[in-house]
Amino acid sequence: MSPSRTSTVFERQRPADSVVRHALAPSRQAVFWTEDAPGDHYPRLRGDVSCDLAVVGGGYTGLWTALLAKREDPSARVVLLEARRVGWAASGRNGGFCEASLTHGEDNGRTRWPGEFDELERLGMSNLDEIEAIVSELGLDAEFERNGALDVATEEYQVEGLREAEGPDATLLDRDAVRALVNSPTYEAGLLRRRDSALVHPVKLARALARACVDAGVEIFERTPVQSIGDGTVLETPTGTLRSKHTALATNVFPSLLRRNRLATVPVYDYVLMSEPLSASQRAAIGWEGRQGIGDSANQFHYYRLTADDRILFGGYDAIYHYGGRVRSAYEDRPETFGRLASHFFTTFPQLEGLTFTNRWAGAIDTCSRFCAFFGSARQGRVAYAAGYTGLGVAATHFGAKVMLDLLAGRTTERTELEMVRTRPIPFPPEPAASIGINLTRWSLDQSDHRAGRRNAFLRTLDAVGLGFDS
Repeated sequence: MSPSRTSTVFERQRPADSVVRHALAPSRQAVFWTEDAPGDHYPRLRGDVSCDLAVVGGGYTGLWTALLAKREDPSARVVLLEARRVGWAASGRNGGFCEASLTHGEDNGRTRWPGEFDELERLGMSNLDEIEAIVSELGLDAEFERNGALDVATEEYQVEGLREAEGPDATLLDRDAVRALVNSPTYEAGLLRRRDSALVHPVKLARALARACVDAGVEIFERTPVQSIGDGTVLETPTGTLRSKHTALATNVFPSLLRRNRLATVPVYDYVLMSEPLSASQRAAIGWEGRQGIGDSANQFHYYRLTADDRILFGGYDAIYHYGGRVRSAYEDRPETFGRLASHFFTTFPQLEGLTFTNRWAGAIDTCSRFCAFFGSARQGRVAYAAGYTGLGVAATHFGAKVMLDLLAGRTTERTELEMVRTRPIPFPPEPAASIGINLTRWSLDQSDHRAGRRNAFLRTLDAVGLGFDS
């Protein structure tokens, strides 16, 4: 007999509607990170240009690829093409959680690649260490903070999962201990992870990487969408042609320039609120002296963090897919989701009632069925790609860039030998099956959160065949 549906803490301890309305009233539909970090502008590509490596996409994956390519071979001519502006999409809209995991968490990694998970964990930590070292070496102004992370249980059934994840660098905190660390009445327990997570300012990181690319000799062209890549050596744009020996595709959530990848990812919209700066008394009321990034343990989870000026970013929970898998700015304004996030914020921190939000925004996540990035090459090895980070790509994009450069150079490395790198996710079905399946999955995940984490037959079937959808 299946358990009955129960309410979650966010339903049992809802704030008054007036609190939510007051908090959202002054907010603007605008990405805080972009407003906070004005960037450089780069020209359009014009005419016929030749290079050794073309990089398509000006987010983290593309920027790391271009920078690492020039560091590897300073004599190579590297050109990066961006359809709009550097860092404007997912790389500039995320929460700034820079996680060591390459597999979207331990459970996903151990389930999919049990024989190599320890190696993946080692490579993930090394990858984060390398990012920290480059940020320090190049003096990148990215507000990089290696503060660790705090995973919290907001329902009693979630505590055991945290206990199972305890290890040498991850300490389980009981209810009193976790609330002493960060004062929220929703916390039943916490797992404090000390080394495998950092925080960054997303747009500052993107723009600092772009400047580092230019300093290294990379040529960046904005407002230059690539329409086709032919055999991988001729990239056509509306204003010019780029001829290249090799091409790295870093388009992620946007329609792939390779037909084989068209159904490998779907765009799922994630929503975020940013508060006004907290006063000294408000900061004292919540504690949070360690400034760790925080995430809760439900299927439909929240993530939140402090900024350099003591604002709180609060996002997650809803993950919205729109029929046809399109990426459109109209999908970014969703009042019911922002209202739900604000309500959950004040359930988490009721002592902050009266605080207001300055910004609200959304962005599309390149979701794939295995929850983490996939890689490959095409056009007789002249083209490489990395995509499908599924919302945990801030650090993993650095690893993805190194994989693409390995593939383009024809190198056999410990990265290219990984089963995780050599295999691909199961593609999503075409419409209307995609919408039906994704929305049924979202409904099932919500049911699981209301039934003490128990997964229904549909979710168990997806688990068995290796398909997934993450909130």
